Amino acid sequence: MRNADIEAAVDSIMRQNGRLTVNGSAAQRLLANQMNVSALRTNALLRKDEWKHYDMAIVKVALERLNGIADLESRGLVYTLANGLGKTVLEYEDMSDVEAADMDMTGVAKSQNDRVEFDINYLPLPLIHADYQINVRMLNASRTSGDPLDTTLAEAKAGKVAEKLEETLFNGSSTFTFGGGTIYGYTDFPHRTTGTLTAAWSTATGAQIVGDVLDMKQDAINDRHYGPYVLYIPTAYETALDDNYVAGYPTTVRERILAISNVDDIKTADKLTAGQVLLVQMSSETVRLVKGLPVTNVEWTTEGGMVSHFKIMTIQVPQIRADQNDRSGIVHYSAP
Repeated sequence: MRNADIEAAVDSIMRQNGRLTVNGSAAQRLLANQMNVSALRTNALLRKDEWKHYDMAIVKVALERLNGIADLESRGLVYTLANGLGKTVLEYEDMSDVEAADMDMTGVAKSQNDRVEFDINYLPLPLIHADYQINVRMLNASRTSGDPLDTTLAEAKAGKVAEKLEETLFNGSSTFTFGGGTIYGYTDFPHRTTGTLTAAWSTATGAQIVGDVLDMKQDAINDRHYGPYVLYIPTAYETALDDNYVAGYPTTVRERILAISNVDDIKTADKLTAGQVLLVQMSSETVRLVKGLPVTNVEWTTEGGMVSHFKIMTIQVPQIRADQNDRSGIVHYSAP
């Protein structure tokens, strides 16, 4: 019955014979409130302060170890959907280039009369979610004793939601297709520029590392993406960048890289596999976070109300983009 309960919370809205058929009280509440997820945040079991206690724990964990997602948020690279729970795909367009301008002394010659072409693309909008439950007896024991609710499980589940979101941004989910679209990340986007590092940075010299970054920047410039950039490195390379650039040189490798024009920051991405390095132009034509639903905690009950089920869920999908000439602002190098 547990799978059926989960489906009743969000997924059991079906169209049959041209009419909407709803299974489960949670799904009925969603439809009755135009898919407003607040309808599932009832105080039937939890009191206001108890909801706040859980929400604080969930937000705290959901924001940990999200370097890539945090960069998109802090730079305003977010596209927020109205009523994202009521949508399954995002439809968007890309645009072709036009012919170059002419130059002559009279201005009489007729210029090339072309037109812009648009292609329609689709991005799936799946839910990322994790579940936990509270027994009414355990809740009452907490209220009787005056001890705060144990949010350990909620925190762990929120952490899994956060990890999935970061994993998707860096490594994609190219096997996830829906509605004519596919979800890609930085390292599996088909139109990224790829290359090979001179050597693994864990053993490379400072000059080799800086040379690799300069090569990556040149690749981005060749694709008409001029920054600002963030350099993402895997966990294994973090300490290598804190070594001196050369012996006796009062600058670390990290500081030397940050002296390169338009390299704004260097971030460690734990979800990057060993030997993978990324240079990403932080602009909306390269990447943005499509947000249909922030991290949210919702509730429904089973077993006559004796057990209250909770789902931590979000609709947040990275949208990695390129123009119609397959130029993107993502450069991906791997160790040899």
